[in-house]
Amino acid sequence: MAEILLDRKQQILLVAQNLFKTKGYGASSMRDIAKEVGVEAASLYNHFSSKEDLLREICFDMAEQFFDEIAPLEKKKFSAKQKLEKAIENHVSVIVKNIDASSVFFHEWKHLSEPHLSDFKTLRNKYEKKFTQIINEGAEQKVFRNVDLKIVTFTIFSALNATYDLYKPNGKLNAKDISKKLSDIIINGLK
Repeated sequence: MAEILLDRKQQILLVAQNLFKTKGYGASSMRDIAKEVGVEAASLYNHFSSKEDLLREICFDMAEQFFDEIAPLEKKKFSAKQKLEKAIENHVSVIVKNIDASSVFFHEWKHLSEPHLSDFKTLRNKYEKKFTQIINEGAEQKVFRNVDLKIVTFTIFSALNATYDLYKPNGKLNAKDISKKLSDIIINGLK
């Protein structure tokens, strides 16, 4: 019985991700989600207390995935260049595995209410700081030049977070190709 509930919950999340991506969070309703899932709107509340509850789960699940992918880099002995390449590759990989959720994560988080909005911003800043530390480490190792860390971090995330627009499942570029090309541009710009 629990497996059926989990499957339904996952189905609701996937539909919500797609609707929030295509229509936007504000223009999507629980009724829209229920219609796409094929259930009565009231039955959605067995799984999620509100539309914002869905948004919160999508955003914080994506944040957890990004953190899960960068955490191993801190424990291994890599050069700053290798860490940045791997961090870029892992970031792109998370996006490609979750195209709809990524779009929601990057654009719809603004609809979170407090205290979740502040919690989300704190997580985002903490994650961005991990990239900043890698770049700073590279400057200390003389692998990267000294740069304005805020501008560079902003530029990196602007490029990486556009991956959900670049990647097409049947397109010419796969996740590895995209991350390699982005890595080359970013790292060459830091030398």
